[in-house]
This record gives sequence, structure tokens and C-alpha cells, in this order.
Amino acid sequence: MLFLLTVLVLAACQDKKTEVVDLAILNANVIDLESGEVTVKNIYITNGEIKALLASDSENIYKADSLIDATGKYVLPGFWDNHIHLRGGDTLIANNKNFLKLFIANGVTTVRDAGGDLTTSVMEWKKQIANERLVGPTIFTAGPKIDGPNATWAGSLVVDNEADISVALDSLQALKVDFVKLYDSRFSGELYLKTIEETEKRGLTVSGHMPFTVTLDETINAGMDAIEHLYYVMKGCASNEAEVTEKLKSGEMAFWDAMPSLMNGYTDSTAQSTFQKLRENEVFVVPTLFIGNTLSYLDEVDHSKDPYLNYMGKGVVKTYEGRIQSALRSSEDARKNRKALNTFFGQLAKSLNAANVGLLAGSDCGAFNSYVYPGISLHNELKAMVENGISPLDALRSSAYNGATFLHKSNVYGTISEGKVSDLVILEGNPLENIEQTQNIYTVIKGTQVFSKEQLNELLESAAME
Repeated sequence: MLFLLTVLVLAACQDKKTEVVDLAILNANVIDLESGEVTVKNIYITNGEIKALLASDSENIYKADSLIDATGKYVLPGFWDNHIHLRGGDTLIANNKNFLKLFIANGVTTVRDAGGDLTTSVMEWKKQIANERLVGPTIFTAGPKIDGPNATWAGSLVVDNEADISVALDSLQALKVDFVKLYDSRFSGELYLKTIEETEKRGLTVSGHMPFTVTLDETINAGMDAIEHLYYVMKGCASNEAEVTEKLKSGEMAFWDAMPSLMNGYTDSTAQSTFQKLRENEVFVVPTLFIGNTLSYLDEVDHSKDPYLNYMGKGVVKTYEGRIQSALRSSEDARKNRKALNTFFGQLAKSLNAANVGLLAGSDCGAFNSYVYPGISLHNELKAMVENGISPLDALRSSAYNGATFLHKSNVYGTISEGKVSDLVILEGNPLENIEQTQNIYTVIKGTQVFSKEQLNELLESAAME
């Protein structure tokens, strides 16, 4: 009997054998982005993954090489910026690489690069970041955009006939891009819809702008997965969408001329029908509110003292001039319309969220987008959402949680759960009570890399450019 008891005790001890992990985050207020609940837990991390998530008072079977006392602090998944641009040509490669530091310094551990002309460099950075040989966020990239002939953006793949669609998509698949991005500057409506249909046949995720020569319904029916910016959703919410579409087709009306007409044509019944269709087809919308506000007031706000100008370098700052001069040359009516549209978009984003349409927080930062800076602008986007009536929880969901869902990466990203990648941000305060606490960062964890507040400040300082 004594022998049997000894065996049972030894077996119990073996069952409780201590397991070594790389890092333990203790007594953290863990924010569950699915439920909105906050619970005090210990997080155990090894090999860049969350090994266990246990109540802080539970029996500890883990021994950690490193410890972080997160008492009184708040932990959530690392932020995602779901719309950035790495672009500007070979002369701006160094500037764009420098942006990677700014993302991590601001707790942005993942970005969705929505098309550019630096694909070779971006693919190399992506690989180096994954191997932790370069400090930066995980990059999901579209590579070059698809557009029509004489495209606005350098490096775009041209679709001028049906045969071009296969050529463009073959090229993107050969590059192993993460999604397809469509632009609208030169795209014919017919080829645009056919391109979406072909991406769906190939099982590719597609997002983009929308030519005003097609309707939002046609775009959704073709299989669009995400609408970038709110112009196109506004069009689908206007009772006069069909009329405006015909005027665009005939050349009677231009894109910007259509804005006041569409804004005035907004009706709640049409909007609710559109919201339902977006929701039922699981189409995400990227509001990009912060850049809209920034560009709407270029003629009034002095940005010359912006601290982040120090990290852009002269080459990127030079790309800002086009938008600045355009704003300054605008007529008084155009300036008023631009500001009215900006206000309208804030209300539209709130309505979309209230209708449970999935939103993706994206800053649209990068070269050519004046004074919208990598890293910090994602926080400004979250703040803009909340200022327009979206709850802090829903704003937070629109970053990592919805971003992972959109790109079908929820199995490894988006929540703090066992088995998921250990991309985490530890905040000094509760962002559910004050969204500006997203900027009050204590520690950033990117896989196996841990950046203290001091190291984040050093990273930011190292990003200064001439």
C-alpha cells in the first residue's frame, strides 16, 4: 500500500513538472477584443508564440527566462495598420525602410501595404522581418496595384483588355503577394468587374477603389472583399447613384464634381440596404478618416513644426507638395465641399459600424500623402473613429482583430490566445476608457523580440533623417 502511494505521489509530481518558457508577463489586464472583457492573467510566451494564458492566481508550472511585471497595465494584440503605402521609387527606398522603425516604436506590429512600386525591396524586408534580422512590422503586401493604361501610380500593372487580367494576376501570384489591390484612375468599369471576378476564381483576396462608372452593388456582386475609403460606399448609399453613374460614363460629370450630388442624395433607406449587403457579403470598409481630415485642412493647418517630419527625410517631404499646392489652389467652393465631405465621412463611418459592417483601421500613410506619418497616424485613426461616435472597443477591433479576419489570419493573429503569435502591446492605461491610451506604450513584444519603453524611444530617435 505504501509503495502504491509513493508511486502516485511521484506521478503527480511529474505531472506538475516545471516547464521553461522564454517570457512571462505577470498580472496583466488582458483585453479580450471579442468580448470586451478585461481579466487579470499571466501570459507565457515561448518561441514567438503564446504558450499559455492563465489566471494570475492559478498554480504556476512555468519558469520564465525573462519576466515583465504588468500589474496595473493593459495588454492587447499588437496594432495593425490596415492601409499603408511603401512607395516612391528607388530614391526613397531608404526612407521607406526607415518607416519600419516608426511602426514598431508605435506598437504597430503588422501592416497591410496597399500597393506601391518597391515590391522587390518590400519582399526582402518582409523576409528579414520574419527572420528577425530587421526590426519592423509583419508586412502583408499587394505588391503593385492593378489599374488601366497611363495609371496614376508608378509601377502599376496595366489592364487594357481581358487578356491583360490573367497576365496581371499571374504576375502577382508569381510574386506571392498577400492580396490584390485595384485602383480606379484609368480602369474601365467592365474590366474592373471582370478583374474582381477573376481574383475570386483564383481564391485571391481583393480590395480597392471603385470606378464611379460602376455601382457599389456591381462591385460587391463581382466579389470585392474590401472597399478602400468611403467615397465608394457613399455612392452606394445615394438614391441617385444610378443617375450619377450614367453621367460619369458619358463624361457629363467628373469624380470630384459628383461628390456634392452624392452627399445630397444620401438616404437612410438606401444606406441601410447597402449596409446590409456589405454585411451579408462580409465586405470590409477602410474609412481612412484621419488622412481625410488632414488633407481637408491643408490650406489652414501649419504642419511645419510636426515632430514626425524629422523622420520622413527630405525626399518624402518633397512628395507632399502636390497635395499641398492642389489644396491651396482650390476654389472657395471646393474647400467648403472638401470639409463638408470630411464631416460627412465621419458620420458615415459611425453608421457603418452601427450596422455591424466590418471596419479596418488604416492610416494611408506613406510618400505623397501629406503629413500622414507611419506609426503615429494609426493611433490618430483610432482616435478619429472614437471622436465620430465609434466605441473604443470597436475602434480597437478594427485594427488587429478585423485585420486578421480580413486576411484570413485569425488562426495566428488578432487575439491573445494560446498558440497565436506573440505580437503584443502593453499599455500604461486602459484604452477602453480613453482611446488615447493606445499611445501610452510601456512595452512592445514582436514575436521573440521585446522592446521596453526606453528601447522604443531609442528606436524612434534612431529614425531621424536629414
